[in-house]
Amino acid sequence: MEVVSFRIPKELKRSMQRAGVNWSEEIRKFIEAKVRECVGRKALEEIDAMLADLPRTEKGTARRYVREDRDSN
Repeated sequence: MEVVSFRIPKELKRSMQRAGVNWSEEIRKFIEAKVRECVGRKALEEIDAMLADLPRTEKGTARRYVREDRDSN
C-alpha cells in the first residue's frame, strides 16, 4: 500500500478523534468511490465524443426499424 498524507486544522483533528471513527477506512472508501465516479464520467465523455462523430439519422428511423422487425415475424 502507498501512504498519502494531508494537513487539516487542529480543531478538526480533535473533533475527528472524539468521533471514534476509523478515518483511514472512511477516507479510503471515499477516494475509491470518487475515482470510480471520475473514471465513469471520463468514459461517458469519450462515448459522447465517439457518438458525436457518427452521422445523424432521420427522425423516426428507430420506430421504422422496430415496426419492420415486428412485421417480419
